[in-house]
Amino acid sequence: MSTAARRVGRPRATTRPASGLPAREELLAAAAELFTEHGYAATTTRAVAERAGMRQATMYHYFAGKEDLLVELLEGTVTPSLVLARTLLADDNSPAEERLWLLCRADVELLCSGPHNLGALYLLPEVRGDRFAGFHATRDELKQLYGRLLAATDACAALDESELALRTDLVFGLVESVLLIRRSDPARPAASFATATADAALRVAGTVGRG
Repeated sequence: MSTAARRVGRPRATTRPASGLPAREELLAAAAELFTEHGYAATTTRAVAERAGMRQATMYHYFAGKEDLLVELLEGTVTPSLVLARTLLADDNSPAEERLWLLCRADVELLCSGPHNLGALYLLPEVRGDRFAGFHATRDELKQLYGRLLAATDACAALDESELALRTDLVFGLVESVLLIRRSDPARPAASFATATADAALRVAGTVGRG
């Protein structure tokens, strides 16, 4: 097979501009760029390494393969929000409505903060595999903490389990829906998405305002 034939469909491996990032972070940045612009299936580990300005063999010192890159990128979209959710849930000095608003706003800002729409990768069929169990467990715990904050609000305190679960699904789904909206409006500032979504989430919860 000719060299040209082997390269059909492969993203062009141009090196990223010098960023000063450590090698591991440079690889993640290159993978994020290629996965979102060219597709996960179409991206090779060689293309990621070349985009990061290193040899493929060097990349394997940091990541075992393409799947490991995707796992770390996805976990980075939920882990900071989970840490914040745990902190907010433990803070009994602030109204639950205010804490829920802060969590929604921070979560959306995290999802929209990077140059690439990583949340769009949630829908990849590969993400259903066992290798992504940690990502799903983290995301599930985050959703549970949304539910506990909702249950602590005045508007939701008396709801039965089924109704509370529904509102949790609606609020959590609203927060993550920003990933699709951002795809059609990428120039809008992350803070604008974040504030509007947090305000809407409290209305879904039955609360007007921010606590």
